[in-house]
Amino acid sequence: MSTNHKAQLETQLWNIANTLRGKMNADDFRDYILGFIFYKFLSEQLENYVNDKLLQESDGFLYDGLKETNPQYDVYLREIRTACLDELGYFLRPDELFYHIARRTDFILEDLTTILRNIEASTMGTASEDDFDKLFEDLDLTSSKLGRSEKDKNALVSKVLGHLDKIDFALEDTETDVLGDAYEYLIGQFASNAGKKAGEFYTPQEVSTVLARLVTKGKHRLKTVYDPTCGSGPLLLRVRKEVEEVAYFYGQELNRTTYNLARMNMIMHGVKYDAFDIRQEDTLERPQHVDERFEAIVANPPFSAKWSANDLFNGDDRFSPYGRLAPKSKADFAFVQHMVHQLADNGQMAIVLPHGALFRGGAEAHIRRFLIEERNYLDAVIGLPANIFYGTSIPTCIMVFKKCREQPDDLLFIDASAHFEKAKNQNVLLPEHIDKIVSTYRDRVTQDKYSYVAPLSEVAENDYNLNIPRYVDTFEEEEPVDLAAVSAELQSLDKELEANAEVIAGFCAELGIDTPF
Repeated sequence: MSTNHKAQLETQLWNIANTLRGKMNADDFRDYILGFIFYKFLSEQLENYVNDKLLQESDGFLYDGLKETNPQYDVYLREIRTACLDELGYFLRPDELFYHIARRTDFILEDLTTILRNIEASTMGTASEDDFDKLFEDLDLTSSKLGRSEKDKNALVSKVLGHLDKIDFALEDTETDVLGDAYEYLIGQFASNAGKKAGEFYTPQEVSTVLARLVTKGKHRLKTVYDPTCGSGPLLLRVRKEVEEVAYFYGQELNRTTYNLARMNMIMHGVKYDAFDIRQEDTLERPQHVDERFEAIVANPPFSAKWSANDLFNGDDRFSPYGRLAPKSKADFAFVQHMVHQLADNGQMAIVLPHGALFRGGAEAHIRRFLIEERNYLDAVIGLPANIFYGTSIPTCIMVFKKCREQPDDLLFIDASAHFEKAKNQNVLLPEHIDKIVSTYRDRVTQDKYSYVAPLSEVAENDYNLNIPRYVDTFEEEEPVDLAAVSAELQSLDKELEANAEVIAGFCAELGIDTPF
């Protein structure tokens, strides 16, 4: 039932999203539709909680029936508000519930804006304030993107809310995460249409699965998981699917809109406000969780991004042990250094990087050598297929790090670059491709043309160059060419051409025209 409902819900939500398509660009209609869905979710979640947990039969009404004419209205509202803020982290009055505004036929934009601001304001001074602060700021209902006139804007928003009102989110089904998965499906759909910018907010689900399974190997529960470039949060949420429990989620994201999306995504997936801490800032320049140590770390940072590489960072504990900073033009290893610094002694981390990080020289070569020779933290290098990320077709790799390695005398290299299914716009990792990567990492075996367990002495001989073809030979020998057969075939073709030329010459003679030969 849940699978069917999930597929139906995804289709319904995507169809509603398309009512905004053509009115505005993909980024804008993404922000509006996801914001409206989030508002409906908050409304239904709160109403269900109040009706199921707070109101009694003796009260004689459900939350929607609590009116200002009730002599105890203020008492009820005060107690319900306190309970909702403690359990859910936010509050809505009965008249602010989604379907009230969705079913109105008059002008709703001002009231809707007020409701969204009231949700944010309800958290002020509480433990959830940071998680709801300016959460709806991208839903500018006065924007000309919604229409030329106020009437046009109102008509479009009313239409979208009306369609959403007809959809059953099935929040009472607590055994599954149908709505959360559908929400992430929508984010993925937007990413597939967003071109270059997609990589800023979404990691393809298959890649997220690989990273999540790598960092959870051998673990059933995690105290903490961290993503320093979390985008909309898919990696953090994917890690949760691979274990029985994650006690706390940490993340940091530079882009404000994407940061808002990440917070919504966590809440939509049932992660309570007091179980995650996502901050908006530049991770390398202004880290927000630098004193924490994490049991699992995953990241898909922007490939070869620029950063300041300020000399002051030579005194930063994240970078100072290496004696070198990553180059200004390529921050790949700056992210590695940052993540290694925050990795707990019993932790595992996996990071996606461009292939160049495996073999480029200069400071990056120095950092690679330090990580392997001095610290022995690098556990595996995995080559991925090209064209599996939104917005870029370059081949990428995963580097896996552990501070307490079970096999400290070798490195595992996996070349999964040829194992994928070709889709319309990009290559895709199928479940069997993911399983092969993960099982090879788990079993740590050498497989012909796929993986190789390299002694550290061999890596040292290669001057800590980690280019995968140095270790995994995927060369396919071509079958020998039978030159005699080729010669015979060419002679046969010549004879056929001569015969054809004679036939054509005959036709030309009958027609009284010159032969082309």
